[in-house]
Amino acid sequence: MASLTLVRQGNPLASAAEQRRRLAVLGEQMPFEQALAASGLAPLCATGVAVLQVNVGKLCNQTCHHCHVDAGPERREVMTRATMQLCLEVLAREQIGTLDITGGAPEMNPEFRWLVREARRLGVHVLDRCNLTILVAPGFEDLPEFLAEQRVEIIASLPCYLPSNTDRQRGEGVFDRSIRALRRLNQLGYGQPESGLGLTLVYNPVGYGLPPAQPTLEAAYRKELLERHGVVFTRLFTITNMPISRFLDDLIQQGRYEEYMQKLIQAYNPLAAAGVMCRTTLSVDWQGRLYDCDFNQMLELGLEPGLPQHIAEYDSRIQRRRIVTGQHCYGCTAGSGSSCQGVIVR
Repeated sequence: MASLTLVRQGNPLASAAEQRRRLAVLGEQMPFEQALAASGLAPLCATGVAVLQVNVGKLCNQTCHHCHVDAGPERREVMTRATMQLCLEVLAREQIGTLDITGGAPEMNPEFRWLVREARRLGVHVLDRCNLTILVAPGFEDLPEFLAEQRVEIIASLPCYLPSNTDRQRGEGVFDRSIRALRRLNQLGYGQPESGLGLTLVYNPVGYGLPPAQPTLEAAYRKELLERHGVVFTRLFTITNMPISRFLDDLIQQGRYEEYMQKLIQAYNPLAAAGVMCRTTLSVDWQGRLYDCDFNQMLELGLEPGLPQHIAEYDSRIQRRRIVTGQHCYGCTAGSGSSCQGVIVR
């Protein structure tokens, strides 16, 4: 199998171009397009745009081991209000029902609350992909009340119900701060039956394996979080670690890249491939550039040539576009599948 040499470019990780080169080293691996063709799914095309997923920046109060965005406190890339306005115009004109706000810690963008309010005025359902600890960080203590007032659904990262595993991946003390945030959200009605305030927890593996069965893990989370901490939630998503950015860097440093890719390839599921989120989701980066998904965004794999490449240029061709794929797409199609909405095959 072809070997890869770790090359650092920039600070702290290799460039998107270098990451794409690493992922393109196939060796004995089956190209993803070949797997699609064998499944009768090539070319993979969008079926519409039901969700506009907007990454409002890479600024974050955490530096997580697995982060595919390479976000952190030192990052300064944040979306401007002008670019947010372009996103809002597309939401209204195209009648897209869901705005999925991500980051970084999206709440650290100075225009985050403005974007939420304006989207809610349009009647759009808003998702906030939250790391939980931002809700108890100095200067952000009133965020839970704001999110509840705006009826924002919270998608919250919590890699494990055990402190040691969570802190190993996300940093010392993260678990305890996350539990404080979850209790506050519960007090406001999040995760409570009949409240209408959705609180979804997100699990991703701490090591190099695939996620366990989502229903089984959700049951374990419910039991452990309720008995140990009095915390309730609406549902659990499991997400596979994608072989890009910090996780790719770690795989290569540990000499486990080929092993991990083979694990993904061997677990390829045509049913998961048929339901990948990029078929109904459009991703927008902090500068307004367009991508098929958040993962392509981090690899700087724009939409297919000939299509609009910026939110200001959006047109109806995007709704039936051909999806740009690569070896990293095996991460979304392994086993029961993985997406920002959890498993694909239920």
